[in-house]
Amino acid sequence: MTLEADDTVIAVASVAPRPPSARERSERIYLILRDRICLLDYAPGSHLSEEELAQEFEISRTPVRRVLTRLESEGLVQSVHGVGTIVTDVNVEELQQVYHLRLELALLIGKLTPIPRTAADLDRIRALIEQCDTDMSEPDQRAFLRLNRDFFYELSAMTGNQPLREISERLYFQVSRVVLKMMPQLGLVEEFTAFRREMEEVLAAAEIGDWDSIGHIRRAHISMSFRRMMRHAGHSADVTGAR
Repeated sequence: MTLEADDTVIAVASVAPRPPSARERSERIYLILRDRICLLDYAPGSHLSEEELAQEFEISRTPVRRVLTRLESEGLVQSVHGVGTIVTDVNVEELQQVYHLRLELALLIGKLTPIPRTAADLDRIRALIEQCDTDMSEPDQRAFLRLNRDFFYELSAMTGNQPLREISERLYFQVSRVVLKMMPQLGLVEEFTAFRREMEEVLAAAEIGDWDSIGHIRRAHISMSFRRMMRHAGHSADVTGAR
C-alpha cells in the first residue's frame, strides 16, 4: 500500500461517524416511546413489555427499564405491581390542573432569559405556517399533532431558562394526547385554524422582538384551547384568572 493510500484510509477513518453513546441511545428510545404514547400508538391502558421493547431496540432490559421509569416520572406510564408498565390516561380533574399551570408558565416565556430570534428561526416558523396550510387541505390528526409539537419546540427555544423549558415540555406532552383523543369532537379544521392564527400572531411579535406579547399570546391560546376541550367534554372550564 502506498503512502497516499495510507493517508486516504486515515482520512476516511477520521471522518467516520462515532457510534452513539449509551445516553444518546437511551434518549432516542425515550423520544420514540413518548411519541408513540402521545400519538396514541400506545393507547391508554396498553401494556409495555420490557422484554419486547428490549428485543425491538436490540438492547438489554436495563436501559429499557430506565426509560420506562423516566416516562413514569412524567405521568405517561404507571408501574403496576403484578401487571407491569401500563400507559396512563388523563382525567378531567388532572387536565384542569395541568392547564392552569401551563397558563401561568406561558407568561414566563418572554420574561425569563428571552433569546432573540434569528432570521433562520423566523423562517422555520414561516415554514410551519406554510406546512399548516398544506395540511389543512387534507386534515389529518397525527399531522396536526406533529406540527403543533414542532411549533412548541420553537416556542420553547425562545427562553434560555432550562427549568422552564423542561417543565413546559413535560406538561405539554401530558396533555397533547388528550387533544388527539378529543379531536373528533373538537373539529380538526377548527383546531388547525386556531393553531395557524396562534403561529401568525407569535411570528408577528417575534419579528419585532416583543417577547412579552409572545407570552400573552401563548397564554390566550392555551386558555381558548382548554375552553374548547371542556365545552365538548361537557364540563365547566374553570379558568378563573386565566386572562
